[in-house]
Amino acid sequence: MSENTTHTTRSTIGFIGSGNIGSQLARLSVARDYRVIMSNSRGPETLQDLVEELGDKARAGTTEDAATNGDIVVVTIPLKNIDSVPVQPLAGKLVIDTCNYYPQRDGQIPELDDESTTTSELVQKHLPGSSVVKVFNNIQFSQLTTDGTPAGTPGRRALPIAGDDSDAKQAVVELLDEFGFDAVDAGPLAEGWRFQRDTAAYGAVLDAEGMREALAAAERYAEMS
Repeated sequence: MSENTTHTTRSTIGFIGSGNIGSQLARLSVARDYRVIMSNSRGPETLQDLVEELGDKARAGTTEDAATNGDIVVVTIPLKNIDSVPVQPLAGKLVIDTCNYYPQRDGQIPELDDESTTTSELVQKHLPGSSVVKVFNNIQFSQLTTDGTPAGTPGRRALPIAGDDSDAKQAVVELLDEFGFDAVDAGPLAEGWRFQRDTAAYGAVLDAEGMREALAAAERYAEMS
């Protein structure tokens, strides 16, 4: 990973997708003194109300702008639109993937239906030069700004992460801690299915121990589904 993937110097977080999850993560980011660039498929002019709410640390841009100028970039769009994410500007960067697969929205994706790959592996395949980490896909978006607590709080909520780059995952662990959550490492991207929809970890409000148990139980739930 390149040096600009860390966030210790109050870096800029670019958002490709500014809907429910993106806007909530942006609120958490600006509250912790990050700069944010918000983008969506409809154009910067549609994001003025959100940017005004977020304040002077936020601006609206194109997806290319968010990808190019974000030190960390959050991809939070319908999975069916993943090919719209610019590739070259994200090379060498940490990409946070919040995507879930909903066939009723995304259409049928054969390699996900036959479980030969995972959603985040598809994102990583599209972005071969980036370090993709899966996180924030298993929490109700409204809880992102309500459930965070200081480190060491008894029963602190934990969120699972998956990724193939240890440095990228450590950066996400630190970011999660800033946002008020513990992190539980589910392993490489290939294990990201353990906290996708229809698993015990999906949507569950659990501390770190409970989340580890839910991830371990995924095998049983997969056999039942």
